[in-house]
Amino acid sequence: MIGNMQFMHPNLLWLLLLIIPLTVWHVLKGRKSDPTMKLPTTSAFNGVGTSWKEWMRHVLFALKMLALACLVVILCRPLSSDSWSQKNVDGTDIVLSIDVSSSMLARDFKPDRLAAAKEVASDFVSGRTSDNIGLVAFAGEAFTLVPMTTDIATLVNSVNNLEIDMNFTLEDGTAVGDGIATAINRLNKGKAKSKSIILLTDGSNNTGVVYPETAAQIARKEGIKIYTIGIGTMGTAPFPVFDFSGHIVSYENMKVEIDENSLKEISKITGGKYFRATNKDVLKKVFAEIDKLEKSRIAVEQHNNLDDAYQPWALALLIILTLCAVIRYTVLRTIP
Repeated sequence: MIGNMQFMHPNLLWLLLLIIPLTVWHVLKGRKSDPTMKLPTTSAFNGVGTSWKEWMRHVLFALKMLALACLVVILCRPLSSDSWSQKNVDGTDIVLSIDVSSSMLARDFKPDRLAAAKEVASDFVSGRTSDNIGLVAFAGEAFTLVPMTTDIATLVNSVNNLEIDMNFTLEDGTAVGDGIATAINRLNKGKAKSKSIILLTDGSNNTGVVYPETAAQIARKEGIKIYTIGIGTMGTAPFPVFDFSGHIVSYENMKVEIDENSLKEISKITGGKYFRATNKDVLKKVFAEIDKLEKSRIAVEQHNNLDDAYQPWALALLIILTLCAVIRYTVLRTIP
């Protein structure tokens, strides 16, 4: 980069080194082309200097080297920017850990809990354009769907593609501790100072290899906050009933059981916060509040209006070639 100019193909600048051997060749050629004769004395030529036409021959060569330099710069495709700007933006590392157990198909949310969670979570992700975000799904075990990335489109698509029929890879159940532990493993690779997990579940830990409180202690040591969300109405809700092939045959009203004490303890240990989402509107407010809480100001340098800047070099090349032609066919014109 030179000043506000940079090159798309900077390696081609090495071609400028061609000027060195060409200059050496010009000097050697000039010495060999000078006529010589033997004389007993050169006193008769004292005071006779180099002809101005001889100097013009060197000027012509210098112009040709300048033309070569301009051509190399053009081949490197110079680019210019109007300005460099620095602004402070919100940036943090976040992992969404979402419960995809079969109970997430309960219809106390419209159309069901998982669909409502997907819609709100995708809106949340879409608004965090400066963050590094990952996605973990868990049921009876946990699985990383998207590692830490700033690719918002990929994240939104992955959130929207969350399905309960993922149970062909994940056993059914609610392994809250595993969901947290897997999210921690993703966040350990992040570089932001602020790190957090948003855990969304509709039940209580009933399987897995890591206890939720143990996972929370690990998160605290790593400086990770956990925001827990218990999703489900108060009282009863229509839960799906499955046949042996895994198809829903009916819905039955059953008591909604969310281990709020455990979720509150998880958040308390890590310095996070627990939320209870009893309907879709409340869930939206929960994510909006988390969006306000999880802000970390970082400085980002932006490069604005990157444009081609070869035109001045092309104009200079044209002018130099014109001068070369004028000198060659006027001052240094030779008669056959």
